[in-house]
Amino acid sequence: MSIANSNTSLRFPECLTHGPLLLLPEEVMLAEGCLHGQAVLIDDGVFQVVGDAEALCRRYPDLDPIELPGQLLMPGMIDTHHHLTQSLGKSLVFGEPSEIFKRIWIPLETSLDEEMVHLSAKLAAFEALRGGFTTVVDAGTRSPADTTAIAQAAEETGLRCVLGMICNNRGGTANVSDVDMDAAILQRGECHLARWENHPLVRPSLAVSIPEVASDAMLHSASQLCGEAGTIFQTHVNEHLQAVERSLVAQRRRPLEHLHTVGALGPQALVAHATLVTPDELNLLRDTDTAVAFNPVASAWKGNAVAPALQMAALGIRFGLGTDATRSDGFRLMDAAETSQRLAFGMTTGDASCGGGWRWLDHATRGGADAAGLAGLSGEIKPGCAADFLLVNIDVPEMTPSWDRPWELVRYANRDQIDAVFTNGRLRLWQGWPMEWDGRALLRQAREAAKAVEDAPIYRVHPTAAELLSRRSVGYTTAGQQS
Repeated sequence: MSIANSNTSLRFPECLTHGPLLLLPEEVMLAEGCLHGQAVLIDDGVFQVVGDAEALCRRYPDLDPIELPGQLLMPGMIDTHHHLTQSLGKSLVFGEPSEIFKRIWIPLETSLDEEMVHLSAKLAAFEALRGGFTTVVDAGTRSPADTTAIAQAAEETGLRCVLGMICNNRGGTANVSDVDMDAAILQRGECHLARWENHPLVRPSLAVSIPEVASDAMLHSASQLCGEAGTIFQTHVNEHLQAVERSLVAQRRRPLEHLHTVGALGPQALVAHATLVTPDELNLLRDTDTAVAFNPVASAWKGNAVAPALQMAALGIRFGLGTDATRSDGFRLMDAAETSQRLAFGMTTGDASCGGGWRWLDHATRGGADAAGLAGLSGEIKPGCAADFLLVNIDVPEMTPSWDRPWELVRYANRDQIDAVFTNGRLRLWQGWPMEWDGRALLRQAREAAKAVEDAPIYRVHPTAAELLSRRSVGYTTAGQQS
């Protein structure tokens, strides 16, 4: 059976909506590269067999093979750092100085009730799936609403989610924490880890927003709980100069060094950003096997520096790519990762490769799954892994002729080439739109909910572009009349 039309954009999704599926794409992205002549058998939500197409068709004569000419079957990408409850205020941060969480995100998120948390998370999940992400790591919301609303959004959209619960027990640089409050936070953390332990799409996690908003004991205990539960502990670290300097004043240690001192680093830890890191701190990451979420777009839009991802790779530090809720487009994220390393490090050292296309594909998929605590579950096309994958139209001018598919995907591919998005073997999005729920109705809801954002006590340093242009227009008119 073939489901391609004349320009090989997929046409009939019905045959992809029930399994088992024996797929014969033009190319399959495996660990050894993008290969021709391969077939993939999917059943019960996982990849059952991957191998030679002719051999698999003979082996399973009762299955109707689905030919996919002009399509690349590749792993879904992993967003190792996201904030799902920030989607309603996305462009409010454009052009703003660093540490926008204080002026924009905390006021916005704390104003969201459970209904708004669900709406925001569902909108963000929709964006992520459209951008080729089948998994996101949510760093936790500051809303007082229950995280169940976020999990529900993941369930409804089909997005795999590592769901963080924030365990902050301090405000700012306060030095005192309440013993009863600490016990209550850790008890909630234990309940959170137990509640989502066996969910098909949601994996629990504990988080501290930044090290200075948790006591040493809380940092240690939250990280230890995650290690015992086989999941990840998350925190933002060494992202902004102000935070590094506050830590030096308060602790006489940099934030990453402080995490190490209190025993919060380790293979269960995922630190976001790590842009301002010293050689000694890179060694700490390596020696403790701590993973990093590398957020290149966040660095370009609001950061103080670019994480030395190539040096991390050379040292064997595990890392994935993250959006930090900036722009949910996996292909553009990989392009930003490669470009950031080229501009920040490669040009000064004469490094023309900057890791090559395959490195960024690997860290967007398999490496991202490893950093997110999902190694062996997602991020690869191989037997036993969850069938989280994309069908990407490669029959386009930008990729014709093809000489180096990994580089082409990093530098040329766009999310509009993604024809299908699957998680757990189920078709979730078809050419950018959901199959099982009304995506446009969600957009209408989000537009109507904008009033909640307007009412939040957000402080922007700069006016919006429309406001600025309006002011300039009035100024020019007045000047002309006066002259």
